Amino acid sequence: MSPLIDRHGRTKRKLRISLTDRCNFRCTYCMPEHPDWLPKASLLARDEVVRLAGLFVDHGIDQIRLTGGEPLLRRDVLECVHEIDALRERGLRRLSMTTNASRMAPKARELVMAGVDDFNVSLDAVDPETFRRLTLREIAPVLDGIDALVAAGANVKLNAVVIRGDNEKDIVPLLEWAMDRKLPLRYIEYMPLDAPGHWKRDAVVSEAEMLAAIRERHEVATQPRGHDPATPYLVDGHYPLGIISTVSNPFCSTCDRLRITATGELFTCLFSPVGTPLGARMREGIADDVLAEQVRRAVWLKDAGYASRPGPVDRPLTMHAMGG
Repeated sequence: MSPLIDRHGRTKRKLRISLTDRCNFRCTYCMPEHPDWLPKASLLARDEVVRLAGLFVDHGIDQIRLTGGEPLLRRDVLECVHEIDALRERGLRRLSMTTNASRMAPKARELVMAGVDDFNVSLDAVDPETFRRLTLREIAPVLDGIDALVAAGANVKLNAVVIRGDNEKDIVPLLEWAMDRKLPLRYIEYMPLDAPGHWKRDAVVSEAEMLAAIRERHEVATQPRGHDPATPYLVDGHYPLGIISTVSNPFCSTCDRLRITATGELFTCLFSPVGTPLGARMREGIADDVLAEQVRRAVWLKDAGYASRPGPVDRPLTMHAMGG
């Protein structure tokens, strides 16, 4: 079948599927202080998750990332992994997961054996007090989860959102902690995706500011950029660092990803104001060929992205419901 291409000539290869909107952390940049959880009956059932995953794989998606909320809060997460892993015979090349890792320690080996190729772990600071202030949770279970993934032979990458006044002083300590453990790290500029009115431009620590802080103690060399959202760097000649600079240097021109929320809405851009309700239409009995045509149309109409309309997006959906 033909690949999914938008009107700007960008071919889609990556799909993020949120397994749940629920999360056991309360990160200030991701979740309202008092979140309203979606009714469980509105979330995609496992067969619906797998049906959508298969449809997208049949149209050229070869990398799927399972997200949340926190995906490990979903009781059938292992079964979801097993069934999506079976799509490799239809063209899936890579199955990944984004997690806060706080519940990972007892499940790490099972998830690796079930087919997860790599894990992105959210870790915004290694200082326990800073971590507690950002997440309202303790860091110890997260570090245990990371250790368990490493012991299970998993590929692990760390993600850190940097917010002025919260954790910009932790940029270098976190980098050096990750370097000591040979764990790749990506810093992420604070994006306007939290509760309406919460994001402030002056809270963004730019890519240039992050690099300046790091260069006070380390050598940093820019590397050639591909389709990944992170600009790649090499620290001290050997350590891979990435910085996702959506606000100061948007990467929209090379975007190759799509997102499905926990209720089955397709968002062609992280900043789209509205989605396409694939989950609801499946429950109405839509056939796969008609569903695929609606997906193709939604992808074709994808706009240029954040670069064309910077600033907060006007919608009630925040990141914990969208999928990280």
